[in-house]
Amino acid sequence: MTNVAYVALACGFIIAFGALGACIGIGIMGSKYLESAARQPELMEPLQTKMFLLAGLIDAAFLIGVGIAMMFAFANPFA
Repeated sequence: MTNVAYVALACGFIIAFGALGACIGIGIMGSKYLESAARQPELMEPLQTKMFLLAGLIDAAFLIGVGIAMMFAFANPFA
């Protein structure tokens, strides 16, 4: 395999594992939000605000990984 093939494989791993981690993280966070909202319904609105803020941060981390993978895919410094 050439260096370009290794870079393409690494980009695929970056995107795949980033998406997997983001999906698992948002799923766990959503389940904990529903559990806490069922226990204390009066705290639902402040918890919802914090949940959406954290969901945005989790997605931002995944999109940064996608950006780095695309940088390696299209402006490959190893080729």
